[in-house]
Amino acid sequence: KLKENKLPIDTKHFSSDFKYELLEKLSEKGDIDDLLDGLLIKSENWQALNLLEDKYREKVQTIYIDPPFNKETDADYLYNVKYKDSTWASMLENRLVLARDFLNDKGSIFLRCDYNGNWIVRPIMNDIFGKDNFRNEIFVRRGEYPKGEVNKLRTGTDTIFFYSKSSQNYFITPKIKRSERKWFPMHLQSERTTYNLQVRDFFGRKLLPPKGRHWILNQDKINELIKKGEIRINENKEYIDINGNIIKGEPEMLQADSKIIDSNWTDIQSYTTQWQFQTENSEILLKRVIESTSNEGDLVIDFFLGSGTTTAVAQKLGRKWIGVEMGKHFYKFETKKGPSGVLVRMKEVLASKGNYEPCGISKEVKEYQGGGFFKYQVLEQYEDALDNIELKENKQALQLFK
Repeated sequence: KLKENKLPIDTKHFSSDFKYELLEKLSEKGDIDDLLDGLLIKSENWQALNLLEDKYREKVQTIYIDPPFNKETDADYLYNVKYKDSTWASMLENRLVLARDFLNDKGSIFLRCDYNGNWIVRPIMNDIFGKDNFRNEIFVRRGEYPKGEVNKLRTGTDTIFFYSKSSQNYFITPKIKRSERKWFPMHLQSERTTYNLQVRDFFGRKLLPPKGRHWILNQDKINELIKKGEIRINENKEYIDINGNIIKGEPEMLQADSKIIDSNWTDIQSYTTQWQFQTENSEILLKRVIESTSNEGDLVIDFFLGSGTTTAVAQKLGRKWIGVEMGKHFYKFETKKGPSGVLVRMKEVLASKGNYEPCGISKEVKEYQGGGFFKYQVLEQYEDALDNIELKENKQALQLFK
């Protein structure tokens, strides 16, 4: 019954005595930071990265960031996007230099940008991560088209630059299930030199490949696929074999149930509005990024966290995570659907229910049914310090100046 009604507990609502008692009990199980699933920080990210650098140097496996694009004009976002190119480039360069130190030797970084910024991002990342560590320029499908696009093709894609820390980066090629599996001929161009390398046994029929071709598979693999029902002889086809004989019935093989994904990721949504956030990255996009470059228990970081998609997906996929966001929506902002925001989102992820959850990849990731433990903290900014200063009249000081 408790599992069905689990709710996240925010210790800020409890007394200091309770917090100290809880921390004491947790410390008996080991280092608290090691027990945490994740860490949320409300802060300007350059300050946060400098603070975290010593502790997390070379411990991060995957970085994903989607910085505010330099639009050159004001936009309806929660961020300033009216940067000069040089300012935007400097902002990125300062943070990417720090980010590189966070990655371990097998780590990777993904940076999303649009047509205004891709020509700036590529040389910066080449300089910081090295041209040899460039892996892919990935194309993702935009959401709505930019306003005011006339007399040209509408902008349909954004770019994600994928770099690694070294040549030894960890990577699993992502695949997707085919909606339909088709039969296709199982031979390729060019002949083999000897008869034994050419002939294959299909259901007791010893067959040579078509002229100028060779069979794709060896006999052991053919036998294996025949048992699975994934090889057949299409009696409605005929071909001329390498000896010039007309053969009635051509062997065919069934396509694999999944196909390899290339750098064109326009098959999925890259933006969504599930959490009512205008520039919200989709969970299915982050799932592909995280699963292709990390394993369960690895550390994922996003220091332009936005709506919190990266940390939400990392939690659901069993990764450790760090998210940094400076906007007021870190805590909460109101929508027609109810309260939203980074902290609200992560609490709903842990509860596996709320105004928004389950959503995104929740139904796909059956291993995760909620639960978890994360810490959040606020780093006071210079502007915050000024805002928090209280000026009081000092009568004794005034007497001295009279």
